[in-house]
Amino acid sequence: MDVALLVLRVAVGLYVAAHGAQKLFGWFGGGGVNGTAGFFGGTLGFRPAKLWVVTDGLAETGGGLAMAVGFLNPLGPIGVGASMVTATLIVHWPKGPLAQNGGYELTLTNLAVAVAVALAGAGHYSLDALFRISLPNWFSIAVAVVTVAVVAVSIATRRVPAQQEKPAA
Repeated sequence: MDVALLVLRVAVGLYVAAHGAQKLFGWFGGGGVNGTAGFFGGTLGFRPAKLWVVTDGLAETGGGLAMAVGFLNPLGPIGVGASMVTATLIVHWPKGPLAQNGGYELTLTNLAVAVAVALAGAGHYSLDALFRISLPNWFSIAVAVVTVAVVAVSIATRRVPAQQEKPAA
């Protein structure tokens, strides 16, 4: 079980962290904060766009790295989960379940891994095990509740631009 958790944590954690680094730093072909803010604010309607880009980028980069190395579990998976719930509902849900159509296949898979790691723990091959770190359940639950509230606020305060009619051909 510990090796399985290590594989899940490292694969998904590093992938999500790289995705967040695209938003924060423009690494790996990403737009950085300014470039991503245009998409977040214009297409997705998040206001203020830069705040939500940084919040999402930190959740993905910090959460992904923490999950990958198994540090302060379940905080990393909570961050990853928050980003994946938002991406699933706002960006990918209308496109259906399969990734080939831009659907939620990948975000839902990442969310499932984050939930599994949060519930199972980081495992023996983790910084938490090495340094004997165990966050109190009440603290982890409080962080999860606050995170759910922040996700709800981010979604509820969006101002989605009106769709323009396509000109007749």
